[in-house]
Amino acid sequence: MQIVVITGATSGIGRAAAARFGRDGAAVLAVGRKVAALAEVAQEVAQAGGRCVPFEADVTADQAPGAIVAQAITAFGGLTTLVNAAGIIATGSVENTPDAAWDEMLDINLRAPFRLMRAAAPHLVAAQQAATTPIASVVNVSSVTGLRAFPGVLAYCVSKAGVDQLTRCAALELAAQGVRVNAVNPGVVVTNLHRRSGVNEENYAAFLERSKTTHPLGRAGEPEEIAELIAFLASDRAGWITGETISIDGGRHLTCAR
Repeated sequence: MQIVVITGATSGIGRAAAARFGRDGAAVLAVGRKVAALAEVAQEVAQAGGRCVPFEADVTADQAPGAIVAQAITAFGGLTTLVNAAGIIATGSVENTPDAAWDEMLDINLRAPFRLMRAAAPHLVAAQQAATTPIASVVNVSSVTGLRAFPGVLAYCVSKAGVDQLTRCAALELAAQGVRVNAVNPGVVVTNLHRRSGVNEENYAAFLERSKTTHPLGRAGEPEEIAELIAFLASDRAGWITGETISIDGGRHLTCAR
């Protein structure tokens, strides 16, 4: 049985991933900051066939990584899978991004996944050593902006490029112990990510409409599509895949900036 920690589990890709692992009968520690939403996620996972313990935490807090991992061990007796899905986005250029906005972006999108991976690593190694199949892995939720440059979202692009390199370096370091580390790189996905950054409904609708032209397949993605790839990468079917940053973006990474 997979024992999965998912950050950002209250919405978007993280929430879809929790439900998807539930369908596989996994035990899920759903991490987020909204208690009511966490309760809903726990119910969804249970209805899908899994087990879920909600855990309220700010992933940037000093004690968060240790507390999150400790809760997984206490609740389920181990840890096989870490999904770093918590993240934020904001606009800003090299000319007008304030230090505070830069620091917040890097703190949530890059530093938090690193610290949680560090805390989880010994337990992932232990799980893999006790297993007969490739069971221990990390899946980081990155972005097409980690692979390609886009104007107007400087700090976000840099944070996701950092996630991609973190993924590759950690994959090399943990490979000898059988722990795999991969990332998924979505294009525009219909979630609350942009709304939480302050985009109003009218502008968001226009943004999604424009995504039909910026993504060669002619539409934005859905969280469930990303969750399917995350679940695959965490499964033994992907047992020989590590260090990959996998585009799942309707072809967006193939295009020039427009």
